[in-house]
Amino acid sequence: MMTYYILIGGIALLSWIVSSRLKSKFKHYSKIHLRNGMSGAEIAQKMLDDHGIRDVKVISTPGMLTDHYNPKNKTVNLSEGVYNQRNASAAAVAAHEVGHAVQHAQAYEWLTMRSKLVPVVSVTSGMSTWVVFGGLMLGAAAGVGLGYYIAVAGLIMMGLATVFSFITLPVEYDASNRALAWLKQKNMVSQQEYAGAEDALKWAARTYLVAALGALASLVYWAFQVFGGRD
Repeated sequence: MMTYYILIGGIALLSWIVSSRLKSKFKHYSKIHLRNGMSGAEIAQKMLDDHGIRDVKVISTPGMLTDHYNPKNKTVNLSEGVYNQRNASAAAVAAHEVGHAVQHAQAYEWLTMRSKLVPVVSVTSGMSTWVVFGGLMLGAAAGVGLGYYIAVAGLIMMGLATVFSFITLPVEYDASNRALAWLKQKNMVSQQEYAGAEDALKWAARTYLVAALGALASLVYWAFQVFGGRD
């Protein structure tokens, strides 16, 4: 168990570092005001219009870095700071979230796969570790009995969550690429503003990469605990 705690602790530390760096980057680039004077909400609406998307609404949502696209009700949800602010950070986040709306409109295959996994993962991800641990307590490492099958079921749940984390990576990177391409092609930002938007989105993407690596590390560890003890 000590190895597990060290592993998870290391991943948690890395996640904290990346998250702190991300917040620092967004704070820094929020000081770079857009020359076009557009708010995040206006940037998002403009990108939707340019892609011919008329059935998606741009709305404000409480909190910091709570921005997301909701495919169920087709809304681009921008945190209050992003929705109202007129800076490089707001432009980057707003365009990124619209990038997801464009993916949805164009039936981007990775987003489709991710959406199909959401209902399952939302139920199983929180309990998977406990199911595996419960199986081990019932003797799963011996490779026989009810405990073994319970542990394997937990590993399957954990595996689905890991797959979900890795499927999320191309979805997020693609949304950022779409956002940056549009900002550049439409001359929405200056060279300095573009550099800030690009850097901010790179750090945002790294949070998903760390999460995926953490999920994989946890899966490998628990799989070893279940199967490694067998003769």
